[in-house]
Amino acid sequence: MSRVLVLNSGSSSVKYRLFDGPDTVAKGLIERIGEAGGEVADHRAALQGIMDEADLAGLAAVGHRVVHGGAEFTGPTLIDDEVVARVEALVPLAPLHNPAALTGIEVARKLLPDVPQVAVFDTAFHATIPPEGVTWAIDRSLAERWQIRRYGFHGTSHAYVSRRTAQVLGRDPARTNVITLHLGNGASACAVEGGRSVATSMGLSPLPGLVMGTRSGDIDPTVIFHLHRVAGLPLDEIETSLTRHGGLQGMAGVNDLRSVLELRAAGDPGATLAFDVYCRRIREYVGSYLAVLGRVDAIAFTAGVGENSAAVRSASLSGLEPLGIAIDPERNERRDEVISPPGARIPVCVIPTDEELEIADQSRKALSLSR
Repeated sequence: MSRVLVLNSGSSSVKYRLFDGPDTVAKGLIERIGEAGGEVADHRAALQGIMDEADLAGLAAVGHRVVHGGAEFTGPTLIDDEVVARVEALVPLAPLHNPAALTGIEVARKLLPDVPQVAVFDTAFHATIPPEGVTWAIDRSLAERWQIRRYGFHGTSHAYVSRRTAQVLGRDPARTNVITLHLGNGASACAVEGGRSVATSMGLSPLPGLVMGTRSGDIDPTVIFHLHRVAGLPLDEIETSLTRHGGLQGMAGVNDLRSVLELRAAGDPGATLAFDVYCRRIREYVGSYLAVLGRVDAIAFTAGVGENSAAVRSASLSGLEPLGIAIDPERNERRDEVISPPGARIPVCVIPTDEELEIADQSRKALSLSR
């Protein structure tokens, strides 16, 4: 059996996709769960609706996306009561995401009690980053007590895209070094060495790293102290500002890159600066990961912005030609799989991500099933 149902449960939504082998046989999104005017009253009703709509006969597994697995979950994990308790204990590290996943798991286990349930963690792919890549130079006792370290996210996307990039180039993924750039409303970079993550831009949370739609990305931590002590802002207000009113939203007044590009084309200075900051930050991380990897066989753009914005791809790698990195304008505009010029030392690729397929495959792996 190879049929796998993948669930991505949010606090008020459930996205689902049913696979039979590598093929999608059903998919959908149920939104505004429990809200006035919403489609359904609760997650149980949402999942029941999925079961009524999709043919789940012969279902081999349900794969659940779980954002934060801490340091202990390093691969896809068969869910039992103990695993649920351990994921609950990680809620302080992901208070907005893990509770929603736990709700989806609870409901699915009740409605499909005879079907194995598998947790696939966004953080797990980054478990291979060496200690010097996940440790910050703070008091060690504080770090150990409060689990403060780099975890990283978007792991299923970086895993899929790095492997797919190697395949597009006709290379063995286990012998290929790739810098993957997952650019969407959330964005992160990853250095992948022979199929293993060795560096990534997000940290304890999905806030640091690249500039995002509403998240600031990297800032000097003193900014927080300054806003608290000098401006008198409470910590929760500062957190809201950095996570919901930062990034493109904070600089340009809009969080959608397409709107930023429209404003930039009209000469808006805020949008122009936002675009420049956004692309420079990507370029800085590419340069950093060139140094981390030593040998880079490809750079891959993925996710909503990475797959669709020729302007971002071009500007982000501008000036790196002496390092063997270049983009062919025509290939870039066409969004070819390979957008670098023929013979470029470091190929640049555009690879559509497929996190749900990766979750399905990892779920099968956890149960030793084949497609």
